[in-house]
Amino acid sequence: MSIKKTGVDQQLIRDLAGILNDTNLTEIEVELGDLKVRVSRQAPAVHAIAAPQPAYAPSSAQPIAAAAPAVVDVAKNAITSPMVGTAYLAPSPDAKAFIEVGQKVKEGQTLLIIEAMKTMNQIPSPRSGTVTAILFEDATPVEYGMPLVVIE
Repeated sequence: MSIKKTGVDQQLIRDLAGILNDTNLTEIEVELGDLKVRVSRQAPAVHAIAAPQPAYAPSSAQPIAAAAPAVVDVAKNAITSPMVGTAYLAPSPDAKAFIEVGQKVKEGQTLLIIEAMKTMNQIPSPRSGTVTAILFEDATPVEYGMPLVVIE
């Protein structure tokens, strides 16, 4: 005879919270049979940040010299991550980056790739403009809604 456990497994919740801390995720959800557990934390709000100096160039060991440091209005001009995954500036480690600071881009042009669940997702530019900041380092984890690129 099996005994059904009532209540929520507190150790499971502690383990999930530990995963959030270890991976810098803001939310994690697990479904085990009839039980569905979501653990989340509120990410700190980002309203304005300094443009990175220098930006990382994945195709070479040399940093890209960016324009003079400036405060960027992230809320207004940022392209945010549509998913959780790992963001890449180039299609492969030895390839040229899709974008660089100061580059003009057209609507629909690929800005970066986000790998999620072993699938490479191209992220297109929603508008034409100039890339004024790249807000992540190549091959790093990103969160849903995280500002990635500023296009003015």
